[in-house]
Amino acid sequence: MLTGAPLTQNTPKYIQLAEQVCDAIKQGHLQPDDPLPSARKLAQLYGINRHTVMTALQNLVAQGWLCSAQRRGYRVNRALPVESSQLVAQPNTQALNIKPDFALSLPDTHTSSTEKETCEYSFAGGLADLSDFPYDEFRRHLSQACRAVNVPHLHYGNCSGEPALKQQLQHYLRRARALECDDLLVCNGSQEALFLIAKAFIKHGEGVAVESLGYPPAHRAFEACGATLHGIAQDQEGLSVDSLRACFERNKIKLLYLTPLHQYPTMVTLSVARRMAIYQLCAEHGVFIIEDDYDHEFHYRCPPLQPMAANDPHGIVIYVSTFSKIMFAGARMGYLVARADVLNQLVLLKQLMNHKNDILLQMALASWMASGEFERHLRRMTKRYQARCDAMALELKRYQAQGYALTFTVPDGGMAFWVNVHRDVSQLSARAAELGVYVQTEAEFWQFPQQNYTHIRLGFAGQSEEKMRSGLARIIALL
Repeated sequence: MLTGAPLTQNTPKYIQLAEQVCDAIKQGHLQPDDPLPSARKLAQLYGINRHTVMTALQNLVAQGWLCSAQRRGYRVNRALPVESSQLVAQPNTQALNIKPDFALSLPDTHTSSTEKETCEYSFAGGLADLSDFPYDEFRRHLSQACRAVNVPHLHYGNCSGEPALKQQLQHYLRRARALECDDLLVCNGSQEALFLIAKAFIKHGEGVAVESLGYPPAHRAFEACGATLHGIAQDQEGLSVDSLRACFERNKIKLLYLTPLHQYPTMVTLSVARRMAIYQLCAEHGVFIIEDDYDHEFHYRCPPLQPMAANDPHGIVIYVSTFSKIMFAGARMGYLVARADVLNQLVLLKQLMNHKNDILLQMALASWMASGEFERHLRRMTKRYQARCDAMALELKRYQAQGYALTFTVPDGGMAFWVNVHRDVSQLSARAAELGVYVQTEAEFWQFPQQNYTHIRLGFAGQSEEKMRSGLARIIALL
């Protein structure tokens, strides 16, 4: 039964009429195969034009609520849409609470991401300073990409990346990192690269060795692909070779995940001797190494060590890097280098989940790199981050001189300090957020829970020196 409730002026009347008919069906006032009044009667009932009524009824036929036949007019469809079937069949009962049966449980990281973006002072360790990014300069390269694009290239194809960008990346890696490669794979950020590698290598329950104090998004990607994680102990020089050897002897390990240049989160640079020992151990046990070189460019005290992938006679290193720290995280530009058979498998897997990256952004980035403006921007930001690193060191030393128990090593590079405050910091992040400060504590980086958390990670790259001092004063006040 239709009530003829008055129609308002805010929404097109044919939509309002269609909604009233749907509501009558959902509430059981109109049952399957019930006839509707004629279009003329509905027009009189609602005080609207007959053509408006016909538009509403025809839309309901298209949506599956009604059906029509010659000389029978419009009737409620016997095969109602799924949305309404439960309510029509049992008009006096509540809808069933059917819960999804997910394959795995994932942690909710949305809250911490929101805090990072909204806090007045952010000591996030991986955020670049976007206030001085050359937007106008990069916009010119985007415009040029739009003008120069070959229309067929906008379709599917070149899943591994646009040839122009891959060529620029090869030149850049050879010149800046002494890394020669015949081919590479462009990804939507390094996180996609890590997920692809885990999906390609890991069967359910197989082992991945990780730094016990490490990068949580990588750990979650491995676990989502079915991996069993094995935490490797660390010391002041980085990953422990003895701990890694013991892990290999006790477990079947497929992959080792490392951040050897600026260990995440401690910022320790793995020495050449340690790298050679780890590489040899992995070669003996047939373990592939994922080398995550996420901020190679920002090294201040001396030239950075070459990537492990630059000296890889056995072809067991899969090299991953990103532009998120150079440009901005939203660009989603990452890449990986691996030997041919591994690379081919990863490209095939990428085709299943993501046919193609953003072609215009890839072309613009290739043009930006070819112009020389990319490396000029990189030099500017390296100089700026070094100044902020020095300013952070001076500020921490000033608090030390005032008697605060702070222990830290000034990093040779990277974008953060790892500071021991010699007291429990398990509640510090929440208390700091109440004061408008985003800071991460040691608890966020352990793969396995610990009893005592005494370290904090202070990112210095993403905010001015003035804001750094003000935000640090609030953290010190809490300590």
